[in-house]
Amino acid sequence: MRIVKEATERKNEILDAAAVLFMKKGFDNTSTNDILDAVGIARGTLYHHFKSKEEVMDALIDRQMEKILSAARQAAADLSVPVEERIIRTITALHIGEEGSPMTEHLHKPQNALMQQKINQITMRQVPPILAGILEDGIREGLFETPYPLVCMELAVIYLKMVLDDGVFELTEPESAARIEAFTFHLERMLGVKQGQLNFFTKLFERKEEL
Repeated sequence: MRIVKEATERKNEILDAAAVLFMKKGFDNTSTNDILDAVGIARGTLYHHFKSKEEVMDALIDRQMEKILSAARQAAADLSVPVEERIIRTITALHIGEEGSPMTEHLHKPQNALMQQKINQITMRQVPPILAGILEDGIREGLFETPYPLVCMELAVIYLKMVLDDGVFELTEPESAARIEAFTFHLERMLGVKQGQLNFFTKLFERKEEL
């Protein structure tokens, strides 16, 4: 007897099976037939939800990123802690979510450049506004002074993502430490604060090394 499932349940079942296959065989080596066999569905059922294997991967990325962003938004919205700690917790949530996902290793492989591009697009579209919201609270409290909180965070996220997170540059530990120091130096000037006021960023990167 054929089992009819709700659309959301079936879609998630397909995504879960595809995630396992992509991790095991790699995206390029996984066929739609592999996905069909793993889920036990007909081709028409798969295409009812996803038009191609690429759409399946896109949906996996969207699902993963939404989990990560949800945790970051929750940390950013916690008004019970000081602004600086909210920044640290938000960025830490982003890092933990990304590193904790079993898909991350696959998504960051060079042969998945288009997938990585999609992740970067989502990151640049969603993360700076989350951080800018915290900055705006800091501006109201007199902690920061800038008319461009969103642009500041866009610049910060681009640098952190491309230079320190994605391995575009193969940095030694001293080189990485030097760039963190330089990044903090320039961020302090963008936010109109005294030198040393953002030293909590060092604490942030120490946390990331421990994760």
